[in-house]
Amino acid sequence: MGYGREIYGAALDELSRRRGLVRQQQTQRRQEIAQKIPEVLEIERRLAQTSLEAARSVLGATGDIQQQMDRLTTHNKQLQQRYNTLLLQHGYPIDYLDPHPVCPICEDEGFTDDGQCQCLKELMRKEAYRRINSLTPIASCDFDHFSLEYYDLAPLEHGGVSPRQQMETILDYCQHYADTFSLHSSSILMQGPTGLGKTHLSLSIARAAIDRGFGVVYGSVQNLMSKLEQEKFGRGSNDDSARSLMECDLLILDDLGTEFTTQFVTASIYNLINSRLLSAKPTIINTNLTMQELNDKYTQRITSRIIGGYDRLVFMGRDIRQQKRMGY
Repeated sequence: MGYGREIYGAALDELSRRRGLVRQQQTQRRQEIAQKIPEVLEIERRLAQTSLEAARSVLGATGDIQQQMDRLTTHNKQLQQRYNTLLLQHGYPIDYLDPHPVCPICEDEGFTDDGQCQCLKELMRKEAYRRINSLTPIASCDFDHFSLEYYDLAPLEHGGVSPRQQMETILDYCQHYADTFSLHSSSILMQGPTGLGKTHLSLSIARAAIDRGFGVVYGSVQNLMSKLEQEKFGRGSNDDSARSLMECDLLILDDLGTEFTTQFVTASIYNLINSRLLSAKPTIINTNLTMQELNDKYTQRITSRIIGGYDRLVFMGRDIRQQKRMGY
């Protein structure tokens, strides 16, 4: 699927805006030159006329065509030299009246003979970032900024692993997952108390996926379910949310368990989890709840689908946000 239709449409709108600005700039520059160097526009008209004369000479095929073409070519070169000289004498570059698109490769059309231009891909990437960043600061979430220093070296239980060891294993897993992400990657359940880095690591994966052109949808379960409910009962302005949640390359459901639970919400969560598993589409779920708490809050068929279809990452440690506030 790649980037969703809304992101694709936003990128095309930006290209259209750029083309409009180029046309506006051209019009303003022509008006400027018409006032300051009117001869330049007259030369433009005469150059266009010589092109028509050349076409007539070929189509008419009377007399010495080569001689006529040589004459027109010489005349054309003289006009072009005069055109360039006038602009340079008045301090303008010789391409001043030419269109100046942002992307010279596709001229802001977004496509080349080989498909999507790099400028269109970059616009879609930036739009995907912008949409996620409006919900959470994805710009500050990457693997390089995930510090293991906040996780204790001492095991929580006798003979068990330390939070540092556990989180180092999880970090390695997430980095490998991001580096090798594909449409058939596994789904992940990130589980553990608040403030241990679940959102940070899931967004780091999202960032890597977006950079490689995959379509990512991120949101809290509460907000996403609210959108679905608005569409279901006719209070929304579009019906794209359900489709984007089902079809996106990577779906990240943050804070499962904090949403207000209704029969509709529970059914929607199950349908979303089950449908994406059946179509082998990767999903990342973040939750502060234990497996028992998930089982108590939702139906058993939801938790059984998660247990059977997701890689489970259990986060350990002390709340990093609290540690930072305390100056650690």
